Amino acid sequence: MIYKLHFLQPVWRQIRLSAVFPHISLLVWLLPLLLFNSGDNSLMAHDEGLYARRSRVMFESGDWIAPWGTVHHKTPGPYWLIGISYQLFGISETSVRLPSMITGILSILLIYEIGKILLNKKLAWLAAAILSVQFLWLQYCRLGTPDVPMIFLVLLAILSFLKAELYPKYRYFWSFIAGLSLGLGFLVRSFMIFLPIMALSPYLIWEHRRHRHLINPTLYLGFVVGLIPTFGWLWLSWLRYGNDSYQELLRFVFQLGSSERGGNGVIFYFWNVPVKAFPWFFFSLFGLILAWRRPLPRYHLILVGFPLVLFAELSLFSTRLSHYSLCLYPFIALLAAVGLDCLGRIYRDGEMGERKTLINHHFRKIPRYLSYGLGLLGILLVLGGIVAFVWGDVDIRKYATVGLIMGLGWLILPVVWISHHHFQQKFFTARYWLAGWLIPCWLALAAAGSLGLLGDYNPDIKTFIQQPAIASILQTHPIYFVQVGGKTGVLLNFYTPVHGEQVESISELPASSYAWISANQAGELTTSHRVLGTVQQHQLIQLEERE
Repeated sequence: MIYKLHFLQPVWRQIRLSAVFPHISLLVWLLPLLLFNSGDNSLMAHDEGLYARRSRVMFESGDWIAPWGTVHHKTPGPYWLIGISYQLFGISETSVRLPSMITGILSILLIYEIGKILLNKKLAWLAAAILSVQFLWLQYCRLGTPDVPMIFLVLLAILSFLKAELYPKYRYFWSFIAGLSLGLGFLVRSFMIFLPIMALSPYLIWEHRRHRHLINPTLYLGFVVGLIPTFGWLWLSWLRYGNDSYQELLRFVFQLGSSERGGNGVIFYFWNVPVKAFPWFFFSLFGLILAWRRPLPRYHLILVGFPLVLFAELSLFSTRLSHYSLCLYPFIALLAAVGLDCLGRIYRDGEMGERKTLINHHFRKIPRYLSYGLGLLGILLVLGGIVAFVWGDVDIRKYATVGLIMGLGWLILPVVWISHHHFQQKFFTARYWLAGWLIPCWLALAAAGSLGLLGDYNPDIKTFIQQPAIASILQTHPIYFVQVGGKTGVLLNFYTPVHGEQVESISELPASSYAWISANQAGELTTSHRVLGTVQQHQLIQLEERE
C-alpha cells in the first residue's frame, strides 16, 4: 500500500514547482476539469437554455437591443457575450459555455493574485486549487449563465483595490479598473452586482482613512465608463418601449425580493452552502476562526468581512437559490486554505506536539479524527458504489463510478496518517496529507465530466433531434410551438433551428405544418395528424392536408 501511494509524489513535485510557475500549474490543474466530457453536450434547463435561446435570437436577428418584441427584464451583457461567441465559433453548446469557462479560468488566476496579497504564495496557490475542485463552482464554470462572469468582475475589482494600496504611484489606474469592473458588473448581472458592492462597503468605508479609495475620482470615472454600455442599451430600448424599459428592470428586482422560491427560507444557505462546498466549507469555518482570532492588519475586512456581509445579504434576500451564493466560494477557498494549512502544520508537528504549535493541544487530534472519519466515509462510498454499480441502471452506474473514485481516494488520508505516525514512514509528510484532500475531489470531478454529468444534462432531447428523419425536418421546415413551456420547452426552443409562430391552439396551425405540442394537448387533438416522435412528454407532429 505504501508503494502504491508513491503516485502522490509527482503531484506534490508539481505543487513545489508551482512556486516558480504558479499560473501554469494552476492551468494544468484546472483545464482538464473544464474540458473533460463524454463527447456529447446538451444544455441544462432552465436558466442555461434561456440564455442560450435569447442570445441566439439576438445573433440571428441582428437586433442586439430587444429582439423579442417586448421590453426585457434583464440587462443584455450575458446575451452579448454568448452572441459574440456564436459569431466567432458558431451556434453550439460549447459556444454557450465558453464565456463562463474563460472567466472561470481568469477567476482562478485572480484568486491566486488576491491570495498572494492577503496571505502568501503557498496559501494563494492552495486556495486557487481548492476553488477549482468545489463542485458548484466548477459546474457553473461549465454552464452558459452570467454568474461566473460577474464574479470575475468582482474579483478583478477587489484585486484592483488591493493593487491601488500596494502601488500608490499607479492608484489612479487601479482605481479606474476597479470602478470599471463594478460598472460592467451591472451590464452582466443587473442589480445583483450591488450585493458584492455592499459586501465591500465595510472595507471601503471603515478603512477609508488608510486607503482613500472613496475620494479617488478615477474610481467613479471607471464606474461611469462601465455603465456606458448599459445606459446605451437603456436609451435605445427606451426609444422603443418608453419608460417600461427601466421600470421592467426595477419590477423584476422587486419581484425577486418579495417572494421565496421553492420554500427556501432564511436558513437555506446555512445547509446548502456546506453541502455544495463539502468538505471545504468546514475547513473555511476553521480558517474563519483562525482569521478572526488573528486579524490581518490591513485586509481583515476583505478576507472575513466580505463573505460574512455577503452571506447575511443573501440570507435576507427573499429569493434564495444555490447559484446566488457562488460569490462566496472564492472566499470559502481562501479561508479553507488557511484552515487546511494550519491542520497540515499540526499533522507535521505530531499528534501530541513534538514541537509546540500556536494552537491549543486539544485541537492537535483533529487531523487524526479527520483522517479516520474521511476514511470511514470513503469505505461507505465504496460499498454503496459497488451495490449501485451491480444493481443500478446505466444512469445510476455513472454516479456510482464517481462515488467509487471519491471513496477510494479518501482512503488515502488514513493510509498516509497511519504510515507516518504508526509505521514511522516519515516520507509521508504533511504535503501528502494535503494531497489526500485535493486529489480525490479532482479525480471525482474529472470522472463526472468524462461521464457527461457536468455537460450532458438532457441527452434524450439531443438524441431525439439528431435522428436523421427528425433532423431533416427541423432543418428544412418552420416548426410551430403550441403553448410549449416549462424546462423542456426552453430546450426545444434552442434546439429547433427554424422557428414558426407561437400559437395558442392547434386550430391556428396551417395545413401540412409541423409543430411541437405537449402531451396534454395531444390528448385533445382532433385534427388529422401524424406523430413524428415524442420526447419528454412533448410531441413533434405534422398536420395532414385539410379536404
